[in-house]
Amino acid sequence: MEKRKIVKPKKKKPLLSIVVVSYQNAAILELCLNSIIEEVNSLKKIIKAESEVLVVDSGAIEKTRDVVKQFILDQKPVKYFSFKKNTGFSKAVNKGIKESAGDFLLILNADIILTKNSLGKMINYLKENSRVGILGPKLLNFDGSPQISAFHFYTPSIILYRRTILGKTAWGKRKLQNFVIDFSAKKAPVSFDGWLMGSALMLRRDNLEKIGSMDERYFMYFEDVDWCRRFREAGFEIVYFPLSALFHYHGKQSATRHFWDAFLNPMTLVHIQSAFKYFWKFRK
Repeated sequence: MEKRKIVKPKKKKPLLSIVVVSYQNAAILELCLNSIIEEVNSLKKIIKAESEVLVVDSGAIEKTRDVVKQFILDQKPVKYFSFKKNTGFSKAVNKGIKESAGDFLLILNADIILTKNSLGKMINYLKENSRVGILGPKLLNFDGSPQISAFHFYTPSIILYRRTILGKTAWGKRKLQNFVIDFSAKKAPVSFDGWLMGSALMLRRDNLEKIGSMDERYFMYFEDVDWCRRFREAGFEIVYFPLSALFHYHGKQSATRHFWDAFLNPMTLVHIQSAFKYFWKFRK
C-alpha cells in the first residue's frame, strides 16, 4: 500500500512584526509583552491578521530569559533572540528586523505598554499612506500626561547647550525650547521635518528596504535621528500619530545635573560620541 506524504499546512505570513528590544529589566519586559499579546489577539479578531513578536534580549540575564520562556511555553507568538553582551540599540533592532517577516514593523523599547486598538490604527494609516517612512505614536507617562517625542534635527549648538552651562542662559534655554516640538494638543496625524524618539516606531517593509536598517555605528542615541533623516532626505514623510497613544516609562540615563556630569556620566559620553558620528556623517 502506497504511503501518503503528510503535508503540513503552511504558516500564514504575518502582517505585523513587533520587534521588542530588552535590556535587563524582567518586570518591565513582562508588562510590555502582556500588553502586546492582548493587542495582537484583538488585531487578529478585527482584521484577521497574523502577527509575530520578536524579543531581542541585549545583555541577557536569567530573569529576562525566564519571562520570554514562559510566554513561549504558553504558546504565545513570541520568538527569542539573545546576546550575552549589550550590543547597543541599533544592532538589537536590526537583528529583529532581519529575523522578521511582516509587511509592517513596529519597533519597541521594552518600556512601552500598548493601549487598546492602538495597532490597527497605525497599520491602517500606513496602508493608506505609502509615502510615510516612519510613524510614531503619541507617548504618555503613566499618569496619562503626554511626553515630548518629536524634535527638530540636531545642530552642534544644541549639543553644546544641552551639555554645558550655556543651556542655563536665557539664550540657551530659548534654543533648547525651540529644539523640541510639542504635538501634545494635536488630534490628527502630523507630517513634519524632524525626528521621532525611537522608543516606538512603525514602518512599512517596502519603504524600509529602500532606505535600509539602523546604522550600527551608533551604540546608543542618534540611531533614531539618523534613521528619520535618511527617510526624510529620500522624500518620505515622518509622521507623528496621536490617534494611537502608548505608555512609556522614560528613564533619562544620560541626563546631567551639573557641568562635570558630562565627563563622569558614561551614558552622557556615549551620547556625545554618537553626536560626533552623526555630525560627521551628515557634514555635507
